[in-house]
Amino acid sequence: MWTKQCGPPAVQRNEVGKRLISVGREIVGVVKKVGSKVSLFQPEEEVVGILPLDCPFSGLCGVVDIDEHYLVHKPVQLSSVTVVAALRDAVAAYTALHTLAHMAARHSVLVVDGANSFGLMCIQLAWYHGLKVLTTSHSTENHTFLEQLRPTVGVQDPLIARVIPVYKGPSNLVPAVLEETGGLGVDIVIDSGVHLHKEEEKDFRPHKHDLIDVLAVGGHWVTSHPHLQLDPPDSSYLHLKSASVSFLNPEVWTASSAQHGRYLHILKDIVDKMSTGILRPQPQEAFPLYEATVAMETIQRHPQRKAVVKLSPVD
Repeated sequence: MWTKQCGPPAVQRNEVGKRLISVGREIVGVVKKVGSKVSLFQPEEEVVGILPLDCPFSGLCGVVDIDEHYLVHKPVQLSSVTVVAALRDAVAAYTALHTLAHMAARHSVLVVDGANSFGLMCIQLAWYHGLKVLTTSHSTENHTFLEQLRPTVGVQDPLIARVIPVYKGPSNLVPAVLEETGGLGVDIVIDSGVHLHKEEEKDFRPHKHDLIDVLAVGGHWVTSHPHLQLDPPDSSYLHLKSASVSFLNPEVWTASSAQHGRYLHILKDIVDKMSTGILRPQPQEAFPLYEATVAMETIQRHPQRKAVVKLSPVD
């Protein structure tokens, strides 16, 4: 039994120049056979993990040969579809908040577009660690969804201190954040992409100047924009605030064997929190294998979407 998540294909070349196309790199399933030196798993155990970038196998295979150090046990009570759909975004949220932003209780954080899968993971993880969470909504449906977010246990107060709509004309992001923080700004900003120039603003992503404006003194801006460019005035402004900018790349954990221990700890903590309801991903529908091509075509047209492909009956 294997369940795969399709994502935008990553193309690499191996040492002889052959193209490797990695598709559906998030996997969950049952161990069929182990090698003589494997010590962490036994046959018939359920596992979950992410294929490394240099893996020659696609996730859309009935059997995948993978090193044990890329997998963790899946709790029995955790849905296979749920965990495989949100695993990558949860790793990204941990990387952004723990590793890059060094979050601490009583910090404040602005999560841009909190209704997407990555934003939702950031919101729940930040709230769990005692941060004050602000977020933006990009539609009336997203705004209602974010306003109604509540924890599964304990006091049923909202997870989010304020949801800022950015779809009603000119953005009021900066004044809303400053109002909510007493003019001080937020300690952490996590974006899902930004605009670098005014003429680019064709959607609801914030402008880079807005995010710099809402940063508090000593704040951390974690960006998902791989081509972010800061002009000298931007750098001077960040320097005056003693603020920092970090680039979010969740794939970095598998780039060095020295990080495998921390990476596996993160994966295990993610599945444990999902199994107890602390992290609640958005529900996903699993596609049967014969619809995998249709799912991939949809993702290529809409890169922000996800699709889970079911190779055999799962829970």
